Amino acid sequence: MLVPNRTKFRKVRKGRNDGPATSNNFVSHGDFGLQSLENERITSRQIEAARQAMTRYTKRGGQIWIKIFPHTPVTKKPQDVKMGGGKGNPEYFAAKVQAGTVMFEIGGIAEDQAREAMRLAAHKLPVKTRFITKEGV
Repeated sequence: MLVPNRTKFRKVRKGRNDGPATSNNFVSHGDFGLQSLENERITSRQIEAARQAMTRYTKRGGQIWIKIFPHTPVTKKPQDVKMGGGKGNPEYFAAKVQAGTVMFEIGGIAEDQAREAMRLAAHKLPVKTRFITKEGV
């Protein structure tokens, strides 16, 4: 799973995650990409599950780029704890993804194979996605 080596602060506030992506919104490394159509937090487990689905389908052919990283710690209070008493402990890390962000890229394989690999990966993610190609491919 992807986790940061260290963070400046152990806990962070939720913050906002609205509007379209202004960066990382086009295919830069591979030939095909999986683009988010919604704003959402994607956990490191979901990213890893999507990566495994793509890698297994392509039988380790081609190359896969993960363009998002889970920097944000998400906290949770233990079960059966009353209100108050401070913020809970960090449980997992999540990536804040905006609409239009290219999350995964793949190259070195045929388009139909890449499309199916991305479809399998999309089933592991909590956002609506679309398959996009690099300009001029």
